[in-house]
Amino acid sequence: MAKERRLINLIIYVLLLAGSVIMLGPLVWTISTSLKSQLHVFDVPPQWIPDPVTWANYKDVWSKAPLLHGFMNSAIVVVTVLSVGLFIAAMAAYAFSKFDFPFKEAIFMALLGTMMIPYSVVMIPQYIGFSELGWVDTLLPLIVPGLFGNIVTIFFFRQFMQGSIPNDLIDAAKIDGCGYFRTFTTVALPIAKPAIAAQAALGFMGIWNDFMGPLIYLHTPERQTIQVLIASMQSNYISTSNYPSLMAASIVALLPVIIVFFMAQRYFIESMAISGIKG
Repeated sequence: MAKERRLINLIIYVLLLAGSVIMLGPLVWTISTSLKSQLHVFDVPPQWIPDPVTWANYKDVWSKAPLLHGFMNSAIVVVTVLSVGLFIAAMAAYAFSKFDFPFKEAIFMALLGTMMIPYSVVMIPQYIGFSELGWVDTLLPLIVPGLFGNIVTIFFFRQFMQGSIPNDLIDAAKIDGCGYFRTFTTVALPIAKPAIAAQAALGFMGIWNDFMGPLIYLHTPERQTIQVLIASMQSNYISTSNYPSLMAASIVALLPVIIVFFMAQRYFIESMAISGIKG
């Protein structure tokens, strides 16, 4: 029995190792290519460790596009949407999970129904509306809708709060004289920190990597987010077969995502556990 278990564990480890190599291979090749000169990109056999290593590709990318503006624009959208949007979503989830009011379930089901509407259906009406407001070529179309929360996030918080916030604790806060908002901020929010952290990590990944929205609304290079800037540079690099600079641009855009992933990877795991167990 022990030998069979060790054999099964060995097979699992081998499969996981093979899967890791397959998943990490393209990333390693991207990093390697970004440090090569253009002459050595398609060497056979390929050189995984560049010889010589050159950092000129990163300098070339940084000088040819306003990447600093792209980083700042993406950071403004991420920080604003996450800080305000998560707070609003948490308040809505608290109301749906702990309050009784007329048509609560019908309203919540209607909100869930909006998840079925593809973005392509609302894309043109949204663009016309934002154009009438004069918001095109600004960050407002990317920020304002996110300030009111996201139904997926609201559903996630609602599932967590239903199972993790005891009603007796809320009643005790009311007896102590806490109003609705104070009860939310002093009781519900501290308990919901793991769920908020998990959604913050996932939300950062989604907002930072968003390409369609910025592509539609932003036209001036100085106002574009980092993903649109990198994409606009690809046509020039591909036409000249300058793959090292293209890979360097990709690494520049990917670096914040990698940092956030390694710093918040346990929250990704918590998000899966919370969404599957709570409620």
